[in-house]
Amino acid sequence: MWVFVLFESLVFTSYFGVYLYYRAQREEAFLQAQSHLDLWLGVLGTIVLLTSSWSVARCVQTARAGQYRAATRDAFLTAGFGVAFLALKIVEWTGHVQAGHTFTSDDFFQHYFFLTAIHCVHLLIGFVVLGVLVHQLASPDRRSQETVETCATYWHTVDFFWVLIFALLYVVR
Repeated sequence: MWVFVLFESLVFTSYFGVYLYYRAQREEAFLQAQSHLDLWLGVLGTIVLLTSSWSVARCVQTARAGQYRAATRDAFLTAGFGVAFLALKIVEWTGHVQAGHTFTSDDFFQHYFFLTAIHCVHLLIGFVVLGVLVHQLASPDRRSQETVETCATYWHTVDFFWVLIFALLYVVR
């Protein structure tokens, strides 16, 4: 998992580098387009994902304590926060498209949709990871603390990438 996290970190760092390069080339245009983002919707999504990190950390703790029913509940809670984030993102994307801000409307929105979409793909993979976690927690024969922690590591990585994306797209002016 750590090799995967390192690889993904390098991939996202490359994406961020490309974004920052183009932003530096067209700073005024990026600032103008960026003004169409709803900062508070981005903040809400960030809070939701950070809360999902808390719930997956609780899952690890409760599994360590042998409280597998509580660990399963925390895994479902994590998935629920992930679904809430995805719903917020769909609402946001829909609003942008309806306002005429699409993948092809300008450089900023091209990067915005690419970065947020690639993050959402990783979020969807995270749902599969959480499914694996719930499946292995359901049976004493399959339970493995290493699996619980590996799944939580993936989820934390997805959350971490969102914090960076949020900072780059919504906060940095």
